[in-house]
Amino acid sequence: MNTTRQGAAVNAGGIGVEGPRGWAFRAVDITAEPGTLIAVQGPSGSGRTCLLLALTGRMRITEGEATVAGLALPKRMGSVRSRTALAHVPGVADLEPALTVGEHLKEQALLGPRRQGSPLASLPWGKRHKEATRARVDAALAAARLDPGTLPKGLRTTVRDLERIEALRLSVALGLMHGPQLLAVDDVDLKLAGAERTEAWQLLRDLTREGLTVVAAGDGAPEDALIVRTARTDTAAAEPAEAAEPTPTPVQDDAHTTEEEAADAFAEAGRA
Repeated sequence: MNTTRQGAAVNAGGIGVEGPRGWAFRAVDITAEPGTLIAVQGPSGSGRTCLLLALTGRMRITEGEATVAGLALPKRMGSVRSRTALAHVPGVADLEPALTVGEHLKEQALLGPRRQGSPLASLPWGKRHKEATRARVDAALAAARLDPGTLPKGLRTTVRDLERIEALRLSVALGLMHGPQLLAVDDVDLKLAGAERTEAWQLLRDLTREGLTVVAAGDGAPEDALIVRTARTDTAAAEPAEAAEPTPTPVQDDAHTTEEEAADAFAEAGRA
């Protein structure tokens, strides 16, 4: 199987997101070729998560201009959503602690064919469908460097029994399942020890070497990563950190976005 990935170029000039309580972030500039590791850094409440959601078409930018894979934001949000994926985003792309690794993989695999638009592809009992699904799962696990054989109960291991680095790898595998051009990963270094933090960033770096564009929030990024910094605005400094960030809502202003695609965006935001 050809594992070469087609990454997305990212270009942004002075972009920002303003919500009911003020600016989540603003004045962010990015120029990145496909296959770039973009590391988003900034203090708590500076809008790092909102920036990830904006660049993946899940939150409307309210200032500035941006393109992802040549698609303009916010005009083409639906098309950008279909080419991007989220991983490890608290409250948006969470793992369910009670579900097993296998159940997460099966659920994500079932979401894919419906989004790809083939009515026959949604039939799960065909041999070709099963083989293609297994190939996607195996490729995603391999790319995320997650070996079920090393887990306590293999694919039957529940998320609550995973080490933090293993949970991160699973979330990345789910994000990679359907071949995005850009993967956004939040809180890469959350509660990871020094060696595990290095391991996590190395994983993302390896993905970019295969051609994928990765946008990741966290500290400790490799020296060759493109660093993008967010800063707390005056409004954000005066408000609680969680209140300064607006709630993402799918938007149906894209000429290529149907009602079904908008519904899929809700599902994707729930566990992308």
